[in-house]
Amino acid sequence: MFDDAVLQCFLDNQEQLFPEKVAETPEEAEEFLEECMAVVVGSVKEVWEYFDEEGVDMEGADEEEILDADEVFDIGDGRYLIVEG
Repeated sequence: MFDDAVLQCFLDNQEQLFPEKVAETPEEAEEFLEECMAVVVGSVKEVWEYFDEEGVDMEGADEEEILDADEVFDIGDGRYLIVEG
């Protein structure tokens, strides 16, 4: 479900959301992401739509604030990983 770029992004940046590492290997990262029902979206607009669907209050927020949320990981290829902490 999660490709190598997504898994590596999570492994490299997981401490932006968690106080300590929750995964050490790509296999552990994939298992963790599956358990917490993380999603990969293809654009900033889809990040916004995801938060809207989840009922997150985004009133007054701009694109930068949404992308700076701890649970949003920029994969680096235009996609974003969203992990519910």
